[in-house]
Amino acid sequence: MGRRRKSASESLGLTPLELLMMQVLWRDGASNVQHVQSEVPGDLAYTTVQTVLNALHKKGKVQRKLQGRAFEYCAAVSKEAVLRTAVCDFVDRMFGGSSEALVMSLIQTRQLDAEKIAALAAAEREEKDE
Repeated sequence: MGRRRKSASESLGLTPLELLMMQVLWRDGASNVQHVQSEVPGDLAYTTVQTVLNALHKKGKVQRKLQGRAFEYCAAVSKEAVLRTAVCDFVDRMFGGSSEALVMSLIQTRQLDAEKIAALAAAEREEKDE
């Protein structure tokens, strides 16, 4: 029997809840438990958020420093690294590693059209020129 492949977030050691908290840290920067709790969807207890942030710290995914009587947490892994891993994992699993098959799927499901492709190509050229 084959082994289940890890999802991109799992391959980085991130559960879905950890990923939500990382998104808060990427967006807002260094934050204490109370701030993360207020920004994460759902009604999570303060101690739950604290436990998850401490787990992320043990995994090396966040850094923390004592600010007064509370820790302040900040991301130790970049959003880009997580995104790159997630996209590669998705393309591998769903499209056999073919990014062209992904684009064709987006075109066939009308999520991407010639106008959008041209705009993306122009944006990429501008980015390269900078």
